[in-house]
Amino acid sequence: MMLRISPPLILVFVVTVPISVLFIIYRTKKVRPLFRKRSAKLGELNGFVEEIISGQKTTKAYHQEQTMVGRFDQRNNEAVEAYYMADYYGSTVGPSVSFINNLSLTLISIFGSLLYLVGSVSLGNLSSFVLYSRKFSGPVNEMANIISELQSAAAAAERVFRMIDEPAEAADLPQAKPLEEVKGDVQMKDIQFGYEPDKVIIHDLNLHAKPGSLVAIVGPTGAGKTTIINLLMRFYDPQKGQILMEGCDSHDITRKSLRAAYTMVLQDTWLFYGSIYDNIAFSRPDATPEEVIEAAKAAKIHNYIMSLPDGYDTIVNGDGLNISQGQKQMLTIARAMLSDAKMLILDEATSNVDTRTEMQIQSAMRNLMKDKTCFVIAHRLSTVQNADTILVVQHGDIIEQGNHEQLMKKGGVYAGLYSSQFH
Repeated sequence: MMLRISPPLILVFVVTVPISVLFIIYRTKKVRPLFRKRSAKLGELNGFVEEIISGQKTTKAYHQEQTMVGRFDQRNNEAVEAYYMADYYGSTVGPSVSFINNLSLTLISIFGSLLYLVGSVSLGNLSSFVLYSRKFSGPVNEMANIISELQSAAAAAERVFRMIDEPAEAADLPQAKPLEEVKGDVQMKDIQFGYEPDKVIIHDLNLHAKPGSLVAIVGPTGAGKTTIINLLMRFYDPQKGQILMEGCDSHDITRKSLRAAYTMVLQDTWLFYGSIYDNIAFSRPDATPEEVIEAAKAAKIHNYIMSLPDGYDTIVNGDGLNISQGQKQMLTIARAMLSDAKMLILDEATSNVDTRTEMQIQSAMRNLMKDKTCFVIAHRLSTVQNADTILVVQHGDIIEQGNHEQLMKKGGVYAGLYSSQFH
C-alpha cells in the first residue's frame, strides 16, 4: 500500500527502519555482558550476606565486625555499579530508536511536502503514508523500550540454564537389576579413580569387606578415605577396576537398590524441623516407638531426650540450633541404627562427641548392627580399635591392612599414628 502511494517516500522509510533494527542488534550485543555481570554481582552479594548471617558468631568472637562490613560495602558497591551500568546503557536503547524513527517521520514529512508542492502526491495520500509509517515503526519502538527487561531476563535465564545443563547422573544400564538379597559382602578390585581424568587419587585399590565385619578406614586428610565411600555408594564410578556387591558387578545393580543397602552418618549432620521422634524414625517410618527408643538408648541419647520437658515430642529447629552439635550427631547415629540397611557408613560420625561416648557408641553399635557390614572413617583411632579390619590409606593406596593388634606389631604407619595420638 505504501509503495502504491509514493515510491520515492519508500526510499526514506526503507533506509531508516533497517537502521533502527541494526542499532537494536548492535546495542543488545553491547548491553548483554553488562546484564550478565549485574546478575553475577547480585549472586555474589546474596551469597556473602548469607555467609555473614550464618557466621556471625565467629565474626563477633574474632572482633571482625568492621572487616566484614568493609567487605560487604565493597561487594555492594560492585553490585550497585553493575546495576547502574546495565540499566543506564539498557535504558538508552528505547529513546535512541525512538529518535531514529522520529527522524524518519521528519524526513518523510519534509520530502512529502516537497512532493506535494510539485504535485507528485496528494495531501490525503501523504497523510496516509505518515500514518502507515507510524504503524510500521511502532513494534520496533516497543521492542526497543522493553530491551532492558529482555536482557535482564536473558541474563537470569542463562544462570538457571547453566545449572540445568549440568550433566545428570548416568542412567542405570539396561541389564541392571534390583539388589534383592543383601548380606553385606563388598569387594573392590584394582580400583583406579580421579575426580579429574588427569589427576588420579585412588591407585589399584583392593578391598574385601565380609558380611558382618567392621572395616575402618584411617589416614591423613586428602588420602582418599571419603572417596572410597563415594565409590561404594556409586556417587562416582571408577575409571578402572570393579566393585562387587554380593558377587555382582555394581554396574549391573540399580543405583536405588544399591544405595538402599547402605545407611550413612556423616560429619555434617542434618535434622529437619519436627519432633526428635520423627527425626530418629526418618530412616524407618514404620518403626515402633519401642524400636525408636531402643535405637536412642544404643546411641546414648535416650537419657538426654528424657531430660527435655517434652521428651521425644521436643521440636527440633530445621538447623538444629536448639541442641548441641554432639547431640545432633548422636540423633543421626540413632537414626542410622534404626535403619534396616545391611551396611552402615560412618564418615567421621563421632567427631563431635567425647572419647568416652565414642567408645560407648562403638560398643553399642556392634551389638545393634550384628550381621551388618560397617565402614567407619575416623581420625581418632580410639574409635577403630575393635574393628575387624583396619585399612591405612595414604595417597590413594592401602599401605597397611589388618586389625589393631596386627598393625601395632608391625610398627608401621598405623602404629605411628596411634602413638602420636595416645602418647
